[in-house]
Amino acid sequence: MNASDPRSRRRALHALAALAAVPAGCASPMGDRGTVAGDRATRGPVEAPAGVLASPVRTPAPAPNANANANANANANANANGGRRPRLALALGGGAARGFAHVGVIETLEQAGLRPDLIVGTSAGSVVGALYASGLSAKALREAALGLEEGVLGDWTWTARGVLRGRALQEAVNRWVGSRPIERFAIPYAAVVTDLYDGSLKLVRQGDAGLAARASSAVPGVFEPVRLGDREYVDGGLVSPVPVRVARALGGEVVIAVDISAKPKFQDTDSMPRVLLQAFAIMAQQIAAPELREADVVVSPPVADRSSADFSDRAGAIALGAEAMRARLPALRARLAMARPAG
Repeated sequence: MNASDPRSRRRALHALAALAAVPAGCASPMGDRGTVAGDRATRGPVEAPAGVLASPVRTPAPAPNANANANANANANANANGGRRPRLALALGGGAARGFAHVGVIETLEQAGLRPDLIVGTSAGSVVGALYASGLSAKALREAALGLEEGVLGDWTWTARGVLRGRALQEAVNRWVGSRPIERFAIPYAAVVTDLYDGSLKLVRQGDAGLAARASSAVPGVFEPVRLGDREYVDGGLVSPVPVRVARALGGEVVIAVDISAKPKFQDTDSMPRVLLQAFAIMAQQIAAPELREADVVVSPPVADRSSADFSDRAGAIALGAEAMRARLPALRARLAMARPAG
């Protein structure tokens, strides 16, 4: 392939991005805790996440903004009615271009007057989650999604460790969030990454937001690994495709899981790429299933049949996310009512 030919680059990017939503098969290091009980799993004590990566720099808390004020008002109303609103956490899963559906989920929540108190994201979910947690409104988030150029992924490197650097994605995220570090976000946020040295789950909760999203999205073999401190990190989907347990461990009392992953289904397996894609989809489903059972509400926009490299119908993906969240609003309101602490 001629790396200087734009058409060749586009074809290669689409082929590589097809793997971006399906992590390599491995068991989650956090194990399988929980059994299904109705719409929610029954659980014992939640273990702390495997580790936290954080910048040593401490900065003052951000000034209140619309999101923070909305949550404060919701809590005040809940207190007046006999108890504060339970802490609502949003766990956004990976799925490359299918991640536009996350935008629709957030739009519907905002229209319903429900803004999360915590956002945890893996891969594509880490990108969308960073933008919203930084203080963007759902409207601004939609505008950013519709205005995204595919070239944001196109910083080619063609080394033995990957074909994309990921720096372009990092810079784009930092532009969208106004170069604010994570600790100055309006909503607490964490990006899930995988330690390339020992396979453990780690979180990025402070520092460079673009770097955090870049590391969480660094699909092995596609993007170069990302160095943070003295270690290297890759896509968080290898250990937690939809980070429900992290959201719970960080204080989420009601956790919404948004699953945009590809689903295994019978297809022609007459070539090595098709065999690999089918195998990866099967393994990803097995990794994600235990965590999804532990969510309070699971939202599954019907985007599984869309290519993870299909940026052509972003508005359609957003609409599917919004529709799926609207269908789950009654279940979410019921969970919030059941989980409300006594005043």
